[in-house]
Amino acid sequence: MKEPRISYVDPATITDPAMLAELDRCRREGTPRPESQAVRAHVPAAFWSFANTWRTVFKEGVADHSIKELCRVYVSRSVKCEYCGNQRSVKGARAGLIEDDYRDLINFEQSDRYDERQKAALSYAEAITWDLPTNDKFWARLRKHFSEPELVEIGYFVAITMGQQRWLRTLDIEHHQILAGTDASMAPGFEDFDKLVRSKQDPDYWAKRSIKTDEAAE
Repeated sequence: MKEPRISYVDPATITDPAMLAELDRCRREGTPRPESQAVRAHVPAAFWSFANTWRTVFKEGVADHSIKELCRVYVSRSVKCEYCGNQRSVKGARAGLIEDDYRDLINFEQSDRYDERQKAALSYAEAITWDLPTNDKFWARLRKHFSEPELVEIGYFVAITMGQQRWLRTLDIEHHQILAGTDASMAPGFEDFDKLVRSKQDPDYWAKRSIKTDEAAE
């Protein structure tokens, strides 16, 4: 396994009780898992900026959390951030998302797993992620299903998570390296380090598939 390109801050060296409590929450609940936050911990402002945004925009907010979760993993599959793509939202699972709901994300328009509202949100995530041109028909589709506050929140969240995932992808960080011992928010097959290694060796592992998108869905 590769060494991370930027070191993890050892929790044993952190003296801020609030930061330690947040890292422990990451260990117990995930999304985010502690490794990414242990990198951000080099700059407390970055650590808290992400933690607060994740809580208020992803886990809370005005838009449906399950839709934001599908958009998050759509981004992961698109930019091939394996660290992010192998996590699942516990809140999303409690709301009814199952693993099969993640399998068709890249080909969401052709899938019968998603309703029209979910497909509209995913088309929004697709356009932002791939820098695709949009038109009046595209926006009319979004406005049919979402209010302007919801469109702001989903768009902002997709932009934030896309940037973070593109960055994390370059760092070679991996799960079960900091505050290990829990499977909180891990996707099936990634619950511990040994299972993670085996899953990544599977020829059907999602990150081994090629992806190409040319235009925004309408």
